[in-house]
Amino acid sequence: MNVISKLAHVDPTAKIGDNVIIEPFVYIEGNVEIGDGCHIRPNAVIRSGARIGANNHIFEGSIIAATPQDFRWNGEESFVIIGDNNTIREHVIINRSSHRDGATRIGSNSFIMAQTHIGHDCHIGNYCVLGNAVKVAGDVSIGNYTILSSNALVHERCDVGDVCLIKGGCRVNSHVPPFTIMAHNPIEYKGINSFVLRKIGKSEATIDEIASAYRHLYHSNTSTYNALRRIEVDVEDSPEKTAIIKFLKDHKLTVAAVPLDLEGD
Repeated sequence: MNVISKLAHVDPTAKIGDNVIIEPFVYIEGNVEIGDGCHIRPNAVIRSGARIGANNHIFEGSIIAATPQDFRWNGEESFVIIGDNNTIREHVIINRSSHRDGATRIGSNSFIMAQTHIGHDCHIGNYCVLGNAVKVAGDVSIGNYTILSSNALVHERCDVGDVCLIKGGCRVNSHVPPFTIMAHNPIEYKGINSFVLRKIGKSEATIDEIASAYRHLYHSNTSTYNALRRIEVDVEDSPEKTAIIKFLKDHKLTVAAVPLDLEGD
């Protein structure tokens, strides 16, 4: 049974699931879908194009599917698609896509803290944590199990891999390969995210192999091209090695804290 305050505005065309709580002064537009078990707290705004899964908790003052902050957008219909079991704290803003029928996507089981902004066409993975006042520009991808600490800033069109940790206040202005820790400004590689890797069940042998791969990339005083060749030869085969190599190749070896060098020494 739903509990919907008489002081909330819910467009009659909005699709609301079962066991949903909508508190006073919530504003829900048409062309919205909200899944079972969601809780929408006072003064939250759910705008046209929101597709929200089950058991999400959206706190005071958040705006879901705000129109994109993009000069290219001309009013086309677009979406924000949110998975299940997410916590979205106070005054979070999530912009919908700036492309017709496009979507900004938030996975499942993530925690997005107060005053965070997620720009148009971003893809946020599962089990992510975005700290207070994180700012994510448009067309950014954040991998699964990744943590962005408070006040981190991710520039547009940057990709951050799985199981990364971006320290507080860090400015990400290039791609961040998976399993790494980044800190400071300018951004610096500080090691691998062994704590979370252990939490998700990776063995010590796997963690050692990941560390070996990144020693080639960040500590060997060679080009990224040669580091990639060394990783391919020296590191034991594993899904994690494959993910690192794929990330480097897909992003043309341009990653945070490493200068662009496609040719080798």
